[in-house]
Amino acid sequence: MHRLSAGISAIVLGLAAASGAAAQALPSKATVIHAGALLDRPGQAPRGPSTLVIRAGKVESVSDGFVAPEAGAALIDLKDQFVLPGLIDMHVHIFSDDDKLRARIEGANRDIEDNMVIGIDNARRTLEAGFTTIRDLGSDIRSVTALRDGINSGLLAGPTIVPAGRAIAITAGHADGSNNLNRDLAEIARAKAENVCNGPEDCRRAVRSQIGQGAEVIKFTATGGVNSNIAGGLGRQMFDDEMKAIVDTAHMFGRKVAAHAHGTDGIVAALNAGVDSIEHGTFGTKETDALFKKTGAYFVPTMLAPQAALSQARAGSRSKATLEKAEIAGRAAMDNHRRAIASGVKIAFGTDTGVSSHGDNGKEFALMVSVGMSPAETIKSATVTAAELLDRSATLGTLEPGKDADMVAVAKSPLADVTELERPTFVMRRGVVHLAGGQRQAFPPN
Repeated sequence: MHRLSAGISAIVLGLAAASGAAAQALPSKATVIHAGALLDRPGQAPRGPSTLVIRAGKVESVSDGFVAPEAGAALIDLKDQFVLPGLIDMHVHIFSDDDKLRARIEGANRDIEDNMVIGIDNARRTLEAGFTTIRDLGSDIRSVTALRDGINSGLLAGPTIVPAGRAIAITAGHADGSNNLNRDLAEIARAKAENVCNGPEDCRRAVRSQIGQGAEVIKFTATGGVNSNIAGGLGRQMFDDEMKAIVDTAHMFGRKVAAHAHGTDGIVAALNAGVDSIEHGTFGTKETDALFKKTGAYFVPTMLAPQAALSQARAGSRSKATLEKAEIAGRAAMDNHRRAIASGVKIAFGTDTGVSSHGDNGKEFALMVSVGMSPAETIKSATVTAAELLDRSATLGTLEPGKDADMVAVAKSPLADVTELERPTFVMRRGVVHLAGGQRQAFPPN
């Protein structure tokens, strides 16, 4: 019996090896793209008419002019389009419902499966908006990793997802899901609140818990938040030793750390703790600008978020506590962002989409221009700089040989009018076309 088993195993292994050799012997079919203009390396000048060859989901070559495709290759004609790398949004909540009032009313009736349906739709709309990669900074870790894996395996249409899982928070802090619930619901929430920690040792546990379930980045809430249904303002909510424990534990596991921080005191403490990025940074100062440059941390301004939250709160879709904080944040954010940008702080593109509507991510570009960035700088922040912050410059951010075939096309140059990025006409992720001529393409492709 043992010999029979060994024989069968040898046959199976032999067939597998033969199949693998045959697959390697047959080169994958190429896709050739003729681009009227190509911004292959944001931060540098765009090229004129260009040809990109895509094979096996990667950029194989980039050439000047319109090169005739090889025999059997598929040709995509974008000769009247402006092509650039796929966009990266560094701050998204992919499972958040765009209808905030409905979400508040139905929240207690929804199960995790309902939220997954919402997330699948949000992911598709985000991709069709030109964002081929996102960093999800606050979702149920099992759900977001399942969505990530479904997209990466080709079962679902969506962007590449870099997940943080649930944000690490202290009791009663922003991201404590038990805030202001009735006693029965609060008890249930607290029993499941593995992301909530108090004291440095408990915060180490919370970080390890998210990493153990698949988190690729860690987020913690250094300050209060606009959309917390609890009073307490936007100031600091964690002690130095708690923040340091979170950062050191995450870095020990090779994960970068993003800190949600509005108040000046929280921004300072998080930067001193060694975070890799500050999200929101509403009440930054000249001193925090200097600290950004000293530590090398990135700033993700999320300018869409306070505007969206304020509009929703005024319409009654969010709580009174949110309205009060949104009014304060909305008044301060843009002026402080303008100063930070002028001072030379490194800016990575992020929207906090989930507060604003999924698919509207591109509206952030115009807001960034309104506070002093050039269109070219905003595009670089959503490609080259974002890829640096993700530690994925080897595969993302530019269109160069060997990198992922993630790209977007628009009708006119976004270097002249950055709002063109709100209207992509073509989207490709890892060599698969999801939008062409402004129309959704069949997925999986035929």
